[in-house]
Amino acid sequence: MPNLSGIVVADWVTMGARQHPGRPCIVMGDGSSRSYAEIEERITRLGSAMTAHGVTRGARIALLATDSAEYLETMFVCAKLGAAAIPLNYRQTVPELAVLLDAGRATWLFVTRRYLDMAVALRDRVSTLETIVLIDGEADGVLGYEALVAEGSPEPWRIAVDDEEILLIAFTSGTTGNPKGVMQSHRMYKRKSVAGAVEYRVRQGAFRYSAAPLHHVGGSGMVFQGLSRGASTLILPQFGPEDVVEWLGKGLNSVFLVPTMISRILALPGIRDARFPALESIVYGAAPMPPSLLAAAMEVFDCDFYNGFGAGTEAGMQAVLGPEEHRRALAGETHLLQSIGKPGVGVDLRLVDDDWQDVEPGETGEIASRSEHVMSGYLDQPERTAQVFHEGWFRGGDLAHFDAEGYLYFDGRKDDMILRGGENIYPIEIEDVLSSHPSVREVAVVGIPDEHWGQIVRACLVPGEGYDEDALRSYCRERLAGYKVPAEFRVHAELPRNPNGKILKRRLRQEVTS
Repeated sequence: MPNLSGIVVADWVTMGARQHPGRPCIVMGDGSSRSYAEIEERITRLGSAMTAHGVTRGARIALLATDSAEYLETMFVCAKLGAAAIPLNYRQTVPELAVLLDAGRATWLFVTRRYLDMAVALRDRVSTLETIVLIDGEADGVLGYEALVAEGSPEPWRIAVDDEEILLIAFTSGTTGNPKGVMQSHRMYKRKSVAGAVEYRVRQGAFRYSAAPLHHVGGSGMVFQGLSRGASTLILPQFGPEDVVEWLGKGLNSVFLVPTMISRILALPGIRDARFPALESIVYGAAPMPPSLLAAAMEVFDCDFYNGFGAGTEAGMQAVLGPEEHRRALAGETHLLQSIGKPGVGVDLRLVDDDWQDVEPGETGEIASRSEHVMSGYLDQPERTAQVFHEGWFRGGDLAHFDAEGYLYFDGRKDDMILRGGENIYPIEIEDVLSSHPSVREVAVVGIPDEHWGQIVRACLVPGEGYDEDALRSYCRERLAGYKVPAEFRVHAELPRNPNGKILKRRLRQEVTS
């Protein structure tokens, strides 16, 4: 059924420009801001100019940059043009990014000067990539962002975009030849944004910040939640604990942080004596909150806490642990901090076995959910899509169990994905790189617990001739984003295997953590 309203998420900017034109939409780290009316005019001009340069409905527009107002404006323009944005992780290497741009068939790339050399190299490697736009200045051979805005017309324009058209393509892996491109529709983003605003009790006109980068669902998702309520959003290029504390003192009402970030803030000198009267809530995710850390954070920040859980890229928010449960935990029911909460607004959630049958209460099963904020599927991979959907239910490999009160407890992943500080790391990417080095005979990569990051990467390997750990680490750094490079290397005479020859990673995890 077509989207009869024709409303896209960027129309929340248009609505804001009508209802509160002078209210800041985006606040930058230097204290400057752009109002809803200013953002509306800029994206109108930018969209007009991009259309004149040949961008049409269905185009693929990639972004390689740290967070900025221009980054958000580009995402808004893509929504209004009916183009799909492809946010890229700026910590990945040129070979990794080339795989993703090839798979996404991107034609335009918006980039900051810091990554311009990478962008030029990518244009030489990716056949579909034709146009580079430099966000922060001018350079030969590329278009200038502000020049595009200036040349565009301020006359309003509108393209009717259907709910099921794709707004974002979010890639969840890089170095493998078969990356998963999660297709996120306008329907998905609208529904999950509104559900998040309801669940996190976002009020009209709030001032909010997310420490997750805009290329991550935790970053863009929080922005669009705020837009749906006419909120103002603080944009910092990257997270810095001192910067966040400074802005908390300037009136931030709500922030998203992962527990490791909260820990870094609490380690700042004098923080225990600070007071933040405007702060209403902290949303966290990606890792459990230790009881001692929560107690310290609640004492310092004196606000509500929310734990949001979900297969965010593919299925949005699935469960939430709210302020009431956090206060119960602080009062002595500390087991609640191990919970990921209860199903969120508009989410139907089950725990199933491999045959899609419900498991008994207390037993571990795979999380299966259905809602209006589930992805449309994996780009150009119908077989892979069919593996995770069944009669409208999505399951992405997360395991959990229910307690007697109906609270969910996360029991890990069916696959071997490593979650380091909010970043998803797929071991096969690292194993492929390590196994290509002549000094590595066999390798298996596992995640092990770490108090700061949640998990870190450890490579268990059987060495060959000429093995040198420092040289191998350098080899990885040339081919992998820094957060994927193993923090530790462990040498084995042989790797444990089952009778079929499969490496027993579960045994490796037990060995390395014992």
